[in-house]
Amino acid sequence: MISSSRVEEAARDLGATPWQTFRHVVLPIILPSVVGIGLFGFTLSWDELARSSQTIGSVNTLPLDLQGLTTTVTKPDIYALGTLTSAVSFIVIFTALVVILVLQARQRRHGSDAGKGML
Repeated sequence: MISSSRVEEAARDLGATPWQTFRHVVLPIILPSVVGIGLFGFTLSWDELARSSQTIGSVNTLPLDLQGLTTTVTKPDIYALGTLTSAVSFIVIFTALVVILVLQARQRRHGSDAGKGML
């Protein structure tokens, strides 16, 4: 596999601006990792009581509110909040998957111009 620094250098040699090099060369290379990191961070943030309890401010975070609701008498609010947070999680994951599928379809449709030269 060709290293990304060589691909970036080739883009610059062909006259791409730094923004074009980032958008058309670097971003497609790092996008799967960025999406994975975002999803991983998003799913970990729902149950992060240790950090949330250390950074308590004037307003509780969602994990602290959920812990407070579960340690007292269970009310219907906890079930509604659980359903809402699950729905938001599924929507974010589903949206990320749709974006990935759309980008893959777009790449297949447009193909690659590798080896076609500048003519």
